[in-house]
Amino acid sequence: MNGLAPREFRKMNGLGNDFVVLDARSRPAVISDAQARAIADRKTGIGCDQLIVIGPSKTADVQMRIWNNAGFEVESCGNASRCIADILFAEKGSSAATIDTLGGFLVCEKGENGMVTVDMGAPRFGWQDIPLSEPFPDTRHIELQLGPIDAPLIHSPSVVNVGNPHCIFWVKDLDVVDLAKAGPMLEHHPLFPERANISLARVDAKDHITLKVWERGAGLTRACGTAACATIAAAARIKLTDRKATVTLPGGDLAMEWREADDHILMTGPIAYEFEGTLPAHLAV
Repeated sequence: MNGLAPREFRKMNGLGNDFVVLDARSRPAVISDAQARAIADRKTGIGCDQLIVIGPSKTADVQMRIWNNAGFEVESCGNASRCIADILFAEKGSSAATIDTLGGFLVCEKGENGMVTVDMGAPRFGWQDIPLSEPFPDTRHIELQLGPIDAPLIHSPSVVNVGNPHCIFWVKDLDVVDLAKAGPMLEHHPLFPERANISLARVDAKDHITLKVWERGAGLTRACGTAACATIAAAARIKLTDRKATVTLPGGDLAMEWREADDHILMTGPIAYEFEGTLPAHLAV
């Protein structure tokens, strides 16, 4: 026996991007990388794309910490933010909530039909803010390609930080490369000292983008909220789309707006509760 009191959890998802949520507001939880991996393991643990731990905050309703299933802590998760906001709406009896993350301060609003809107803040485009390992004066397109040097399969991606680093390749065919194979190599490319989320984005219309994402440390996921945020900002910046667009991911649609008044990105989408339980002794934290 490890002597730790039982810890309850919630299993939730946003468009199939799934999370194990632990509440550490009344009893702190010390999470190691190994513990995060064990909880996220789909065979021997609970199973999830990310482990989410909510705790007390001096500036917001809660602090949200995020570990991906590879076991390292990351700054932001858009789909998880909606899930945590919905928990707070119910607790507070309110339609507004705030969340403090390593990636920034988030303001959330409850919408109709189970939808949640999160103000994800303003994107950052400076090469040092992504961050990149070398200067690029224009991050709308950087020099990076995959495939033969004279006929690359994908090339000239846009890069942006929306609380975490994203690299978006604009493609006509989402299957032009096998992202399950290319994703790890690009995630760990020397240009990205903090690694990067890698997306293939197909612009279908001025108000519609279809997206496939390799998440940093998590792999291919059904949806990635911050990737949708990064993509709408990058697409509108280079005039591929308007500032409002639907982003379709394998798990479903997100309504996105890069608001002109303050450059903040608004993400609207659904959440789902799957089940609740108690962590078994070998996963206790």
